[in-house]
Amino acid sequence: MRFGRTLKHSIYPPWSKNYIDYQRLKVLLREHDVTGDDSDSDNPWTEQDEEAFVQELLNVQLDKVNAFQVQTSQQLRERTAACEAKLRPLAPSDDETSTVDDDEKTRIASEVLGELDNITNEVTELEKYSRINFAGFLKAAKKHDRKRGARYRVKPLLQVRLSQLPFNSEDYSPLVHRLSVMYSFVREILTTGTVEPNTPEPGFGQGSYSSFKFWVHADNILEVKTLILRKLPVLIYNPTLSKELESLPVDPTITSLYFDNPNFDLYTQKITRSSEAASLRLRWTGSLNDKPPVFLEKKVVTKDNYSREVKVQLKQKHVKEFLEGEYRMEKQVHRMEDMGNSELEQAELLKHDIEELQTFVKENNLQPMLRANYTRTAFQIPGDDRIRVSLDTNLALIREDSLDERPCRDPNEWHRADIDDAGMEYPFSGIRTGEISRFPHGLLEIKLRGDAAHNSSWVKDLMVSHLVKEAPRFSKFAHGVAQLFEDHVNSFPFWLGELENDIRRDPETAFHEEQERQARQAEEDMAVGSFLGNKTGSPSVRPLVGSPMTRFTDLESPLRKRRSSQFLMPTSRPPPPKNNQERQPREEPLFVPQEERQITTSRLAALFPGFSRTRRAQQSSVVLPPGVQEPGTWIKDSGPVRVETKVWLANQRTFIKWLHVSVLLSSLSLGLYNAAGRHNDIARALSIVYTFFAIFSAVWGWYMYELRARLIRQRSGRDLDHMFGPIVVCIGLAVALILNFAFKYTSTIEKLRGNQPQLNATSIDASYVMVEKPEVWGLVNQGDNY
Repeated sequence: MRFGRTLKHSIYPPWSKNYIDYQRLKVLLREHDVTGDDSDSDNPWTEQDEEAFVQELLNVQLDKVNAFQVQTSQQLRERTAACEAKLRPLAPSDDETSTVDDDEKTRIASEVLGELDNITNEVTELEKYSRINFAGFLKAAKKHDRKRGARYRVKPLLQVRLSQLPFNSEDYSPLVHRLSVMYSFVREILTTGTVEPNTPEPGFGQGSYSSFKFWVHADNILEVKTLILRKLPVLIYNPTLSKELESLPVDPTITSLYFDNPNFDLYTQKITRSSEAASLRLRWTGSLNDKPPVFLEKKVVTKDNYSREVKVQLKQKHVKEFLEGEYRMEKQVHRMEDMGNSELEQAELLKHDIEELQTFVKENNLQPMLRANYTRTAFQIPGDDRIRVSLDTNLALIREDSLDERPCRDPNEWHRADIDDAGMEYPFSGIRTGEISRFPHGLLEIKLRGDAAHNSSWVKDLMVSHLVKEAPRFSKFAHGVAQLFEDHVNSFPFWLGELENDIRRDPETAFHEEQERQARQAEEDMAVGSFLGNKTGSPSVRPLVGSPMTRFTDLESPLRKRRSSQFLMPTSRPPPPKNNQERQPREEPLFVPQEERQITTSRLAALFPGFSRTRRAQQSSVVLPPGVQEPGTWIKDSGPVRVETKVWLANQRTFIKWLHVSVLLSSLSLGLYNAAGRHNDIARALSIVYTFFAIFSAVWGWYMYELRARLIRQRSGRDLDHMFGPIVVCIGLAVALILNFAFKYTSTIEKLRGNQPQLNATSIDASYVMVEKPEVWGLVNQGDNY
């Protein structure tokens, strides 16, 4: 699609007059001048033309776009501050009690919520505005340099001007954090009526989780953030409103060092999905120069997707000693043992974790191989971990190994000192080429616990929206090894082939794809329901029928669970859920003969299509609840008809096979008729029979071709297999061959019986012939026909 059309479709109507006038720039550039030759005598490109274009591009259009962006951004901040001022009297205070009653609080909170929605929408649109206009300036400069580049180049001047203006480089994260704080505050007022500190709910940090991973295109990151913060606050928020919300901390930078051996055994286990795949990493937040706590984490994932974590916290100075087995955290263990009571159990668990981690490092000869550095934005209600969302951006994967002759890391160190000592940050321009891989997308991970999977419609809508692309089992460790150690490994993750594709989708297309997926899922459920004894043809349990996320129907399945673990608390694998009433199949029907008759009719339906229609009519006769009507059009029948090419070709191929059979039978009948002769009535009659079978084969093939084509176009659920035609042809040919053999056998017997008296007389009078007629005997001995 040309950029002019893209720009037209991307315009936000209230701001339509403030976008770049791309059409005017094309007119000034004389885009329709095909020659593009400055020496054209009829209409040469002059200095005045160049000055007019540059003036319009760098001064008029660029200043207009930048001024509107700065003005709108300032207005959004002022509107945000006004919302804060309205909410500040509602915040609890230790010095004085609030004089605002509950009804007034609700009214103010509702007004502010509507304003926050408008601000959030405009923040998203402003980010899109900056991005599309930035692309427009680059496109115009590129078009100019391609047509007039022989004498004039404008792109270097444009890049200098763009670097001086903030309209495409402004960071909206501080404003997003402020909006997140107010959303959480308003939501708490509207749901509870009072503002109280959050207290952890029972079972906080325990239980089974379902984890879902997605890729987010860079153009959609801010929109995803604003969508999530309407429902969940950013995890670093303060429950009490602050007058200095601009000073909120930025999203933290997290660094993970992944371990493996020179043979990359841990990577191979993860890629091949062996019975038990283990991984080991060191993780810290922020810069290592600030001496943050370092966590050593081992994670074991079983074949059925259960996970177990072992984690210990270390100081930076003890990391190398711990990995070498020289440091066993004796002081901390003794301190816990001296406290007694419940701490004794914790001390034993800690010693067990230390032993397991150090043994794991020693037995597998592990060393740091890969560094993952990324910025994380976490969303979660404090004290409520049923829904946890994290968005990782600016992901850089860096080699941390010491394998080659020119090692990336000093073998005597546990990390790359050149990165940490210099305090390098993204995009790590000081790293040599070949030692770094920058992931082009953001990573969204959603963790759901308990009934949150079924009660959060906004989560389901986000998962199936055009903003994200599902990336199941994506791993930073596996991706980094596959990208940076390609010569050392032989197996690669499945998602590498999709990395270069554009993951952006049109919203309407994404909606239709989800509708088609739901229709296919419904058809599969009907087929499965028939095996479960469900007469309606639907599965016995569909807790979320009609929801946009049908894959949530069995989130409690052990195949999709991920456990969480607490710090220094290695947990065991939980048993599968018991006594789950929703997962119990319905009772089998008591009248078994009726089921047997249905099976019998289903077999007969393969021979005669009428049985199939009768059986489906019986299954569709379901008593609907009061107020529920049968839909006039099924979901699978809505939208355009899309049939795979192989379906049409299969139908055509079957028709050609029938024509082939018809030609063979015609050739057989014609050859038999010509070879029969005038007096062989049996052969001539059989040839006529073969001719009728040939005509029947051609007619049947054409009839079935048209019938199946119509059923495919109508998206009919009827069976496409019909056994009547093949059975008629086979039985007819078999009968014809049997009759042919019978007639031929009867004819041969009659001929033999016609010559039988002469042979008997010869046999009886053989002695007479031998004695009285010696000359005839001589003829018999010579083999003549007697």
